[in-house]
Amino acid sequence: MAFLWGALLTSTLLFLVAFSLPNVHAAAHNTNKYNNKAQLRHHRPIFRPTGWKEALATFYEGDSQTFGGACGYDDVVRDGYGLDTTALSSVLFKDGQTCGACYEIKCINYGAGCKAGESSIFVTGTNLCPPNYDKPGDNGGWCNPPREHFDLAKPAYLKIAEYKAGIVPISYRRVPCKKNGGIRFTITGNPYFNLVSVWNVGGAGDVTEVQVKGDKKIRNWTKLKRNWGQKWETDVMLLGEALCFRVRTSDRRYSTSRWIAPSNWKFGQTFVGKNFV
Repeated sequence: MAFLWGALLTSTLLFLVAFSLPNVHAAAHNTNKYNNKAQLRHHRPIFRPTGWKEALATFYEGDSQTFGGACGYDDVVRDGYGLDTTALSSVLFKDGQTCGACYEIKCINYGAGCKAGESSIFVTGTNLCPPNYDKPGDNGGWCNPPREHFDLAKPAYLKIAEYKAGIVPISYRRVPCKKNGGIRFTITGNPYFNLVSVWNVGGAGDVTEVQVKGDKKIRNWTKLKRNWGQKWETDVMLLGEALCFRVRTSDRRYSTSRWIAPSNWKFGQTFVGKNFV
């Protein structure tokens, strides 16, 4: 009889353990799945060059303080982009989203004004080439939708094409942006309206989302709204907060710069955060 009760007790215990195990395994499985998804979001593959496409390129006059106009870059040389920049037709510009994107460009027809033997150039999108609806797209309205067109800064254009050509056929592709140092954040405005300029961004180069949080009142991530180009606005009071910025680029990777700004920062200061590789 003792043996029978012992067997029954053992069987009951085994049944209870077996009944409980699936829930334990399910919980562990769900946790791993969540962690894996989080890792995928955080550790997406680095930005890779796209395929080649064909377009046309022209050039425009200007200087370091005008080549960054529509993107909000005050001085493309000081801001680390140099003079190898381009204005993009509206289809490529995407209302400022592609400000900071990098391109490799090749002139592909030497008889049409390309410089023989010249290699490709690498340029950054820093401006808008506006449409000219008074002229047809194939005769002066080069930047009219749906055309993909590059209006290169003159110094960049002259590296691959003759001045007299005016317009040349090109091949282009998106490439990763290689930047020295971290992402820069310059905050201007007043306590009730903050304008954050985001520049010197590596990787995909084009910022699609900016978030901020602080150490006192702004405890949760707060999204900023694109004001124009790569200038982002918020009416949340940032002054007096030690700030943390999170930047997301078009390839859905993000970089979090933790506590880059001391709580006694002033408007007009530039802070350096973690960059994309």
